[in-house]
Amino acid sequence: MDAQAYGRESDRRQSEIQHDLPRLLDRAARGAGMDRAEWQIQRKGDEQLAVRPLDGTEPRLVDDYVRHLAAELRRYNAQRVPEARMRLRAVIHQGLVELAENGFAGSAVVATARLLNAHQLYGALAAHSGADLALLLSDDVFRSVVAGGHTTLTTDDFTRVTVQVKEYEATAWLRVPGAGASPAASSEYDVEETRRPATGEVSREKAAGRESAVETEAGGARGISHEYRSGNVNVTHMYGSVDARGAVFGFGSAGG
Repeated sequence: MDAQAYGRESDRRQSEIQHDLPRLLDRAARGAGMDRAEWQIQRKGDEQLAVRPLDGTEPRLVDDYVRHLAAELRRYNAQRVPEARMRLRAVIHQGLVELAENGFAGSAVVATARLLNAHQLYGALAAHSGADLALLLSDDVFRSVVAGGHTTLTTDDFTRVTVQVKEYEATAWLRVPGAGASPAASSEYDVEETRRPATGEVSREKAAGRESAVETEAGGARGISHEYRSGNVNVTHMYGSVDARGAVFGFGSAGG
């Protein structure tokens, strides 16, 4: 994790970020049923490198933890003026790590650092000014966890990019939680024409989703329907906490 534009902040704001960042990360982990006290964490100002064992809960890290982190950032930033928002770049990678005298060692650590400096992460936050978080998964994590069907996410929730930082070059998968794709977003991410793993279809991917088209009733033409139908309304009231992980909510009328 790394806080965006930290170096441009005042001394007082930098101290505030260093105070608030670990607390946000801790709350997100607790919300996902994880305990960061069990992780090895290397702290560096606005940045944290956390190492955790491969224990079978990797899908929860990619899915639940990231979702709770996005929610924590949203609540945190809602109480602040735009100039005081905290926006994070995040990377998840896996591999062998050694505990060294001054931190962590290993090619997996180097790869994680390179991914965190990918210009596609900076471009994603620039393209989505309302987003609080941009995430990159290494190709290994993406294929084993997301493409393997172990999360509520799908391959279409991510955009394939090629990261080139110093001597490092690799495929990675980009996601901006909660952000809709803008028509011009792909060029800002340096998105390449790629092959979707799930369908084999070659297409130019959007950054955080794709434009959807629906059949309109007038002549069957393709387009976006903005018609509101209020003939049939069903209302469901929920009280207290609701665990809706994996749920799908639909809104519409009985007539279509």
